[in-house]
Amino acid sequence: MDHNLAAVSKVTVPWILERKLLAERISCLTAYDYPTARLVDEAGIDLILVGDSLGQVVLGYDSTVPVTVEEILHHLRAVRRATRRALLVADLPYGAYHVSDEKALEVAIRYVKEGGAEAVKLEGGRKRAAIIRRLVDAEVPVMAHIGLTPQSIHAMGGYRVQGRTLDSASELLADAEAVEEAGAFALVLEGIPRELSAIVTQRLRIPTLGIGAGPDCDGQILVFHDLVGLSFLPPAKFVRPYTDMAASLRQAFARFREDIIGGRFPDDSESYHWPVGLREEFERSSG
Repeated sequence: MDHNLAAVSKVTVPWILERKLLAERISCLTAYDYPTARLVDEAGIDLILVGDSLGQVVLGYDSTVPVTVEEILHHLRAVRRATRRALLVADLPYGAYHVSDEKALEVAIRYVKEGGAEAVKLEGGRKRAAIIRRLVDAEVPVMAHIGLTPQSIHAMGGYRVQGRTLDSASELLADAEAVEEAGAFALVLEGIPRELSAIVTQRLRIPTLGIGAGPDCDGQILVFHDLVGLSFLPPAKFVRPYTDMAASLRQAFARFREDIIGGRFPDDSESYHWPVGLREEFERSSG
């Protein structure tokens, strides 16, 4: 067994922070339902994120923007029932923390009390520092997220790599330092150059989790559906599919249909039977 799996029966925020000090990498995957979460958790993944990416990969939305608080909460409850070891983090969707700090705190508390979340994630840097501080003061651990922030797709003009200029890189470093100072326990870096993520990771005391940010972060996160080949969009440059579940499922569905048409499913061994003699007795009694 991997020494990290053997060393801890339950991942906590202090344990995640300690990985940075020990220079041990952190793993994170999304999950949106009971069976997926159970498999991810049993594999020893450290963090499970019920992300607003469920809007695209599960609910069929064009972006993460339409995802609601109630939709996240619904999937969060299912994932909670399966998760034993991993730290469970829930996304605050677009609109949940843009109106007021009070609204953000209300949603975060619902995720903890009603959904079983152990932390929440929100997008944005310096402009979110006050909200992060408010949540942390209320004992809600916060994972921050900067760089390519999908909820800002309209303002950014699409999914574009961030931090490619001197000015924008300086802005992102300032954002990273601000969320750390506000009390975030970890920081997702998405869609930024490897060189910048390495500098940010070196400067911060809290761990960074990269997604399209190169190998120099303290850990990595991917969307489950991208990892297993269940996304129906062309994969991003940073996605490494570890299996092709879509091909396997298509093949299984086609074989199932063919077996039905050919009369091969179900067969006798997959059927229930009457006791010996009951058929004759039934036919006699029913005329």
